[in-house]
Amino acid sequence: MTPEGHRRLEAERAALREDRHRVVAIVAWAASNGDRSENADYKEGKRRLREIDRRLGFIAQRLDDAEIVDPAAQTQRERVFFGATVTYTTEDERDVTVRIVGVDEADMSQSTVSIASPVARALLRARCGDEVIVQTPNGPQRVEIRSIRYPDGA
Repeated sequence: MTPEGHRRLEAERAALREDRHRVVAIVAWAASNGDRSENADYKEGKRRLREIDRRLGFIAQRLDDAEIVDPAAQTQRERVFFGATVTYTTEDERDVTVRIVGVDEADMSQSTVSIASPVARALLRARCGDEVIVQTPNGPQRVEIRSIRYPDGA
């Protein structure tokens, strides 16, 4: 996981904890109103608490298991490793730029791909000018690596 991804999960956990306190107050208020079987605020609050607790548990597990890797500290910058931003050209001459990140950070709308994705697995350890085969839903595709970048160290 990148340091940014770790910070995002920590921020989400903090926001969920705040939300949980608010929902607990609503559930307590709804429970004090009497018959819980007909109380929509109570039922909805309990449902929301289960969702929050489930997500908090998931985040806690991910953060406990996470290994934080700072891509800016990468010394072998001529090869593709975790955290690299890679531009490659597809067989149909399209340039594609992706950043290789942790599983919880992947978001194609942000051009980030999971280290476990077929694209990242194909690109790992390659150098500029190398051609690699990427397994796609439409079959294997040959791509050529054009550039490899890492964030500057702080």
